[in-house]
Amino acid sequence: MLKASFSTPVDAGPCAANSAWSPMVKEFHIRPDPDDPRLSVVVPGIDQDGRAVETAVVTERPLTLFLNAREIVTMMTIGDRPDLLGVGYLLNQNMLRADDEITAIDYADDISTVVVRTRRQTDFEEKLRKKTQTSGCAQGTVFGDLMEEFDKIVLDANARMHTSWLYQLTKKINTAPSLYLKAGAIHGCVLCRADEPLIYMEDVGRHNAVDKIAGYMFLNGVAPEDKIFYTTGRLTSEMVIKTVKMRIPVLVSRSGFTAWGVELARKAQLTLIGRARGKRFVALSGAQRLVFDTDPAQVDEEDRKHSRKGSHAEITD
Repeated sequence: MLKASFSTPVDAGPCAANSAWSPMVKEFHIRPDPDDPRLSVVVPGIDQDGRAVETAVVTERPLTLFLNAREIVTMMTIGDRPDLLGVGYLLNQNMLRADDEITAIDYADDISTVVVRTRRQTDFEEKLRKKTQTSGCAQGTVFGDLMEEFDKIVLDANARMHTSWLYQLTKKINTAPSLYLKAGAIHGCVLCRADEPLIYMEDVGRHNAVDKIAGYMFLNGVAPEDKIFYTTGRLTSEMVIKTVKMRIPVLVSRSGFTAWGVELARKAQLTLIGRARGKRFVALSGAQRLVFDTDPAQVDEEDRKHSRKGSHAEITD
């Protein structure tokens, strides 16, 4: 459940590797809570036959993010886990570095604001100040920094992706209770290890779901080298860049690819697997990590009920 407001002292950054994260964490250590009344509402309407119906729809609310005293962005989100979303956004936009130390995260529900506080002024704050003085926009600088770092990242060449893991992951994730199955109109991302889904986040934008996982990994010192990242959305350049920035060597989706996403994945030697449904999948990058240990003929096709092609939210007369 979402707390109305909180102020959390944090010791994350250079010392995060000494956190309480354990390799013994069980499946779905964090998962969606479709029964949280803040995350969906029931709305009346009429159907194609003119009958009165009620259906669940996901909520969407603004969240304004501050880095220390500087306002960064206002995001539209379902509103859960604002602390993880704030930290993850800053990391994936290169506004926080791996050696930045977060001292506190403050969230105020009444003004929909989360403030991430660091021990020192970050590099981004100084860059933004200089850029604002000249042109009033720092987005070009941010993107340039992202790609400069992207080109320097080396993913673990020894990581492996067993096809048996892939088949198990897609089945477990697609059948797990979620806001998607309740109301639709939402994206999901899952941090996995072997055939185990560990951290499952949802949001109205897949970039938000990614950022929540990035924030969790940073705050809990989660090592990325043996992880797999699963998303329900398209394998775009944004998804590839964020996965590489998190240093996760394998990215999987049930959806398709974009050309630049594939190009960047090949450049980074990221294993990129798309159209993963039932027994089927296509790998367009990093195929050297694949271990074919299961005969596809022995794998069931995807249950139509969990095909995720649209909302399966119950509609009642």
